[in-house]
Amino acid sequence: MREVQRIFRTYYGTAYAGYAEKIPELLRRQPELGFRVLLIDAENHRGDVLGFALAFHFPRLRATVLDFLVVDPDVRQRGVGGALYESLREYLARIESRGLYLEVRPDDPELEPDAAVRRENRARIRFYERFGARVIAGTTYEAKRPGRAEGEPYLMFDPLGAERRPSAEEVRGVMRTILFGKYEYPPDDEYALSIVESVREDPVALQPPRASAAQPPAPVPPTAPRQVLHPIKVLVPEQHTLHHVRERGYVERPVRVERIIQAIGGHPGVAIAEVKEFGEGPITAVHDPDFVDYLSRVCPKLPPEEAIYPYVFPIRYPERKPVDEEVQAGYYCIDTFTPLMRNAYIAARAAVDAALSGAELIEGGERLVYAVCRPPGHHAERRVYGGFCYFNNAAIAAHRLTKRGRVALLDIDFHHGNGTQDIFWRRSDVFTASIHGDPSYAYPYFAGFADEIGEGEGEGFNLNVPLPEDVEDDAYLAELTSVLGRIAEYVPKTLVLSLGLDIAKGDPTGAWRITPDGFERIGQAVGALGLPTLVVQEGGYDSRVLGRNARRFITGLQQGIRAADG
Repeated sequence: MREVQRIFRTYYGTAYAGYAEKIPELLRRQPELGFRVLLIDAENHRGDVLGFALAFHFPRLRATVLDFLVVDPDVRQRGVGGALYESLREYLARIESRGLYLEVRPDDPELEPDAAVRRENRARIRFYERFGARVIAGTTYEAKRPGRAEGEPYLMFDPLGAERRPSAEEVRGVMRTILFGKYEYPPDDEYALSIVESVREDPVALQPPRASAAQPPAPVPPTAPRQVLHPIKVLVPEQHTLHHVRERGYVERPVRVERIIQAIGGHPGVAIAEVKEFGEGPITAVHDPDFVDYLSRVCPKLPPEEAIYPYVFPIRYPERKPVDEEVQAGYYCIDTFTPLMRNAYIAARAAVDAALSGAELIEGGERLVYAVCRPPGHHAERRVYGGFCYFNNAAIAAHRLTKRGRVALLDIDFHHGNGTQDIFWRRSDVFTASIHGDPSYAYPYFAGFADEIGEGEGEGFNLNVPLPEDVEDDAYLAELTSVLGRIAEYVPKTLVLSLGLDIAKGDPTGAWRITPDGFERIGQAVGALGLPTLVVQEGGYDSRVLGRNARRFITGLQQGIRAADG
């Protein structure tokens, strides 16, 4: 708080005299004030405060007013203001605020005679416009007061990502709050009342962005928060929605990806990256070409919405492959609940492309990359699919990354990654480690026991840590710490992490009770290895908490690698 007050005084000097002293009082008096006081600060890796945002949320209006956003004038790091504003917007989305209001000085010559000041004001307006905020039009809010040479501030409205204009009632309520609350005009002040009464259009009109068509508004630089949180590139395969099993009880649905992206899209340091196409070559380098050919040949033949579920499994005579393609599903599958559908192959190929695009970014020097793959992949073995998985996204990416040197592949999904283990069973260039529910009670039931350590060249390079039911944060973190120690001893060049959010409390497919705090601690521990890390999405099926847990994990990962960098 002392640092916040120091920055405020340094920035404003004698203006707003005494306001810095009011900030802690506002926080203390929230219960009697009737609104929430939000204070977000930005810090560097040493804990130095770089800036802060102060805002007031009014539950009755379901709206928020930004009071101050201030960056220390002595700070030379760029992107701090953007990171603060993004963090505030993210928090407001979590508390379901319907809009953010803020004041900015005008850039109209009639309202601001000084050209240099106008340029500064316009730059500030454009800063907020890049996030979707617009100046409210058609009111007298910014009109000159009698005896003043310049106009009052514009009032801007940020819909926080929604496509909406504010209602007249909402804007009048915000204006009353600012005029009678912040500026303390008397309740019967004619000037203040005239401003509120000038809001007539419903919904309220908004001014177009300041930039012309020839010069569109600049997007928020994807690396703007680089100095505040370590940046992370995120990859999302567009084709994931094509594979949608609509049968009751099938939990691997497109909404999983939607929830994750909604939660992390505005998170500081997160930037969406392009997914490239890599063809079948990287897939057949890991999977049996005959198996890949079967999926690519059979799926396009299926009618829309038709699903083929395996029901015959020729395990006693594997050399006698059935002739009928539909019956062959059991020849290439390990369970009865992973269907083939028309778009399954297309979606699986796109998920692989996302993971490979992530590997390419790591090769190009990125430290943190998150491939939000769907369908998942870690149950897909060299020549079979199952467990909602068709191709092993993480294994394919890890295989590519071995060109850089040793790779560690850590699987923290609730279910053992039998496919990953099978693919690298006889290899020493990829150390595979998995923390999962004991296969004596958890899928896939036949793999993931502690005595499975690899064979031949791969002996000793496969580590399984099966755990009992009802595992909580502390017990999990203790096991994770031990596994990360083994990975550090291997001295890998890169880490690939199969991220299963199904270890969360309440997940319909898991039995553990990992909390959001636990996910952040897991991220911190993984990031503390200091390795270039490619995160590949696996399971996680409780759509109510998926986004929150993914965001907390990413936050921890960024914090961990920042700490590792010193």
